[in-house]
Amino acid sequence: MLVIRLQRIGKKHQPSYRVVAAEKRSKLGGPPVEDLGSYNPFTKKAAFKNERISHWLKVGAKPTATVHNLFIKHGTTKGSKIKISIKHKLVSPETASTSAEPAVEAPVEPAAQTETV
Repeated sequence: MLVIRLQRIGKKHQPSYRVVAAEKRSKLGGPPVEDLGSYNPFTKKAAFKNERISHWLKVGAKPTATVHNLFIKHGTTKGSKIKISIKHKLVSPETASTSAEPAVEAPVEPAAQTETV
């Protein structure tokens, strides 16, 4: 199955991405089937080959959620954006308790009174 995804290029701490059509099971750094454009996250500039992208979409290639949202943002395809979930979101206990619904406390039963002699 073909997928349209981002392939990272560039130096350390200066990422730049190629938009490529590749096999889903291939390595990220492996050779792609075709180069479809580029995206620079610092300048937010994107250059896509719209004809080839539409060809691969018609053939059945599935874009990743990020690539799908980039295509919509830059007008390559039409539709609604896909919400991207963050897998490893760190939540501190203070924000978790304030952002969640208020906790319902269990009713406290009065302690049984014992007589001491």
